[in-house]
Order: sequence, then structure tokens, then C-alpha cells
Amino acid sequence: MRELELLAPAKNLECGLAAIDHGADAVYIGAQRFGARAAAGNSMEDIGRLCDYAHRFGAKVFVTCNTITYNEELDYMQRVIDQLAAIGTDALLVQDMSTLSMAHDMALHASTQCDIRTAEKVRWLRGLGFARAVLARELSVDEIRAVHEAVPDMELEVFVHGALCVSYSGVCYASQHCFGRSANRGECAQFCRLRFNLMDAGGREIEHQRHLLSLKDMCRIDHLEELAEAGASSFKIEGRLKDVAYVKNVVSAYSQRLDDLIRRHPDKYRRASLGRVEYHFTPNLAKTFNRGYTTYFLKGRQPDIASFDTPKALGEYVGKVKELRGNSFTVAGTASFANGDGLCFLNDEHELEGFRVNRAEGNRLFPLRMPPRLRPGLALYRNNDEAFEKILSGLTAERRIPVVMEYGLTADGFRLRIGSKDGLLKGESRVEADHREARSPQSDNLRRQLSKLGNTPYVCGELKIEDGADAFFIPSSLLSGLRRRCVESVEISRQPFSGRRKQAVSPLVPEVGWQPEYKAYPYLYNISNQVAVKFYGEHGLAHPREAFEVKPSARPLIMQCRHCLRYSLGYCVRRGGRKPSWREPLTLQLPDGRRFLLEFKCNECQMNIYAEK
Repeated sequence: MRELELLAPAKNLECGLAAIDHGADAVYIGAQRFGARAAAGNSMEDIGRLCDYAHRFGAKVFVTCNTITYNEELDYMQRVIDQLAAIGTDALLVQDMSTLSMAHDMALHASTQCDIRTAEKVRWLRGLGFARAVLARELSVDEIRAVHEAVPDMELEVFVHGALCVSYSGVCYASQHCFGRSANRGECAQFCRLRFNLMDAGGREIEHQRHLLSLKDMCRIDHLEELAEAGASSFKIEGRLKDVAYVKNVVSAYSQRLDDLIRRHPDKYRRASLGRVEYHFTPNLAKTFNRGYTTYFLKGRQPDIASFDTPKALGEYVGKVKELRGNSFTVAGTASFANGDGLCFLNDEHELEGFRVNRAEGNRLFPLRMPPRLRPGLALYRNNDEAFEKILSGLTAERRIPVVMEYGLTADGFRLRIGSKDGLLKGESRVEADHREARSPQSDNLRRQLSKLGNTPYVCGELKIEDGADAFFIPSSLLSGLRRRCVESVEISRQPFSGRRKQAVSPLVPEVGWQPEYKAYPYLYNISNQVAVKFYGEHGLAHPREAFEVKPSARPLIMQCRHCLRYSLGYCVRRGGRKPSWREPLTLQLPDGRRFLLEFKCNECQMNIYAEK
């Protein structure tokens, strides 16, 4: 029986609680510092409250400490980790190897910022005692399967939904190089969402002012079974900067789909936490922020993964503009509209224009201001559904754990046991009281009193009364106390951390790293403090080099991408594209004139991006 985990993002406590209520088996959240989303920090008090709430359902809380750390921050990082251990955090997501010496016996997850693309690296991380590896988003289902088969005792976490980084995570230095904001420090400036000209070696413009590095958002809700069969055990939703409405909608959609998968394979899989969710709305991923959806490289290289026209949210397609009349227009389609809806369209210059609906009369819409470039025939998208947002602002889900309760006699009183059918949840309480025969059977009162589980996480699915136990009178006050203490005694069996943290040194495999670029550009190891220098030295790296943030390079490799512009523009001859007429090397050019050289490494099916001097 394999456990499958739905892992949800939490910008804050509100989002974390909503994630648990809507079906998440685990939540990842950032502390005040050292998380790869610097704008999504949380207090220890809030993280502790989230841990307490999640643990009631056997759910887990992982905290992101996945930035690189400078020497002067090591003591503070140690204090943060100590506090996280004290409040019951289930695991740390880390990138910087200096944290290995700080985390004591806490479970460690190797963040996707560790650039985890190969079985060799996963095996190395497992040897260091990591409990889980968060694989690169770029891996296909076949590549995930190969990693699992090579390292079967390592938990594998895969992304299934949300925004995509165009570079392999952890080895993107574009924001640092261009804006002094390190992605490895949680301060990504979204360089990949900018407009570029694509220029050839002769200065000819091939593409003008397009978002050539901007990708659509990932959506793999229809492929969870394939990922589970390949060996993935945790399905991660991206979005620690997203609001609570996003969390409610996306978590609900994926949780219901995971439940469907488990219903089809009850002897093969189970959820990694307890409880059933009653939903009061129908989730719809099209209504949540998205740039259009792609499965990315799930089935290998795909032609339609980029969002060249805009990096902004398109939303759901709602129809085409039919007729313009004065300050209003009609829409051809079946969608219904509400006052306050946000709509958008791509104009003739491939620019996204948005507007708000001031009044809706059927399919005739009256914008707050009529967009001047709106015309008949244009496709319309809704990126803010006012009616759906109103639903999401209310009570949308309730989570409870069905339990079996057993009432019976003891030698000197009565007892109550509570448990789940899978045996993971158990509790018991007793009360001393005389066995006085009742004038009438007590079964109805016992069921009424003992099943009042109120605001607890539990709902009584079945109450078993021991033969003869209902023949004795017990005051309702004693029954209430028996029930309350039984609920308070509940313990949930949770899998212990199985890491080997005290193990001997595990050498780098191979000695120079895991990708060819690591040898030529050793700053890719992201070594930013003396503890990390010592660590890599002990593990076989002959000359550890400082991180790019510590010692910039003159002409750096700033991105490694599986996304390839040759292919996406239809010019990959190896994959059936037409032969290009341009002269390479190609460069990307920002409006301010800064240029970035493209290198197509066809033997690795990879596009590298270098900053020019």
C-alpha cells in the first residue's frame, strides 16, 4: 500500500488552514526568512498553529529553508531551524548543504532548487540522509520512473500544477545578473516574463518584442495515475504567493481527482492523511489564475508550452466578440456573465488588454470603459469571475475524520474507545462509576450523547455498544466527560523519518557534478558560506568555487533551459522542423540593448543562455 500525498502551498496561515480543509495531505510554508519566496514569510506562532491544526488530520507541514545562506546568517539560520523543530515542523525543504549540520534529526527534503534531474544526484542525496527529493519540473514521466527504479527507497515529489520556471530551478542567475536580485535568495525578478527581440548573428531581427522565455502554467490533473505508477509519491501544487481562493479551488480539484484514483485502486494506494472532505462548490481550474495550461515535458518535448504573447493570466475562454454598439458589445458563446467580471483579449499587436464589466445584460456587456482596440471576432477570456470569487469567499469545504466508537464496561466503571477503520487513529478513556441497572435501555441516550463530536475533526461513522453495557445507567455529564477525554487522547500513527543522517561521507557522483556545465561553471553548486565550502570539500569537490551571488562571473551562464526556441519556433530539424534561414549564434535583446547569447546543445536537448559582457 503506497501513500499518495497532495502537497499544497501556503502564503500564510489562512491559506494553510484552507489547504488542509480542502483536502491537502501536507502544506509547505515559508518562515520569516530563508524561503525561496521572500515575500511569503510567516511567524513561528502561525507556523505552530498550522502544525497543530494539520496534525489533527495526520497531515504534515513542511517549511521552506531553501535559499542559499551567507556566513553572517548561519547563526540566525540555526536559531530558525531550532525553533521549527520545537513547534513540530515535519520536514525542512533545503537547498544549501550547510543546513545538514544544523537540522539535527529533522527530516530533510531536497528542494527543487537543488537542481535534481538525474538518478545519480538523487542517490547522492539519499546517501546524505535526505528523505525526499523534489524533482526538476522538466522531467518526463519516463525519466521519473527511471529515477524511482534506480533509487526506490527515496520519496519523490513532483510538481503537478502552477507557474513554470523556464530555467532548471536553482541554476538561474538572470535576476541576480540583471537586477541584483537572487532567485537563490527568494528574490526572483521574473526576467523570463520580459519582452525580447530575437536577433541572428548578422543583426537581423527574427522576432520582435515577444515574451520568448515565458511559459504557460503547468496542469497535470489528468495524469496523476501515470505519475503515481512512475513512482511519484507527492504531488506538489506551486503557488506560495497565491491567495486563499487559488488554494481552495486548486487543492479541491486535485484532491477529488486523487480520491477518484484511490477508489479505482483501493488495494494499491491510500491518502497520506486522514479525513473526508464535504465540498460546497464545484472546483474549476479554468477560473483560477493561469497563463494557459500545459503538461510541459510529461510526455517528452511538446510544441505548445510557451506563452509568447503575454506573461499575464488569460483565464477561461468565454466566447468571441460578436457585435459592437456604442458603449456595449455582445458575446457569441454560452458563458454567463456578472457585474464586475474581468475580461481580456489579445489585440492585433499580440498585446493583452483587460477591462472590467460594469453591467451585464445576458450576453450584452457594458464595460466600465470601452476598449478602443476591441473588434468583432476577437476571442475573449475571463480572468476574474465575480460569481465564482463570491462562492470561494464563503464556506466551501468541511473536513472530518469518520471514526468508529466502542462503548463498554470495565470492572469499576465504563470505557470508550475511538479509532479509524485503517487503524491509524486510536484513543481511549475510562470513568469510574457504579454499575446501576437502568429502568430502561440506555442505547438511545448513549448514541445521542457519544456521537456529539461537535467542533472536533471527527464524525461518528459507527457506534458499537458492548452487549449488556446499555443496561446500566450512567449520567449524561459522565458520558460527556468520557467522550471529551477520549477525543483528547487520540493519537495518529505517523510514519517515522527513515533517513540515515549520521551516515559516512557520500562522494559526489561523478566527482565534478551531475551536468557538464558544473565543471565549466562551478558556481552552479551555489556555495555561499564556509560550512558549505567544507561540506563540498569533504565530498570530493577539489576546488569549491563561490556562488555567483558571492563572486559574479564576467560572461556567465545565467540559465539552462529544456525549453528551446529553435523547437518552439518550428526550426528544430532533428524533430521535423524547417531549416532556419538565420545565421547563428542567436541572441535575445532587451529594449535597453542588453543582449544574451543562446547556445543550442542538441546532444542534451538543452538551450543555454549566457549574458554578454
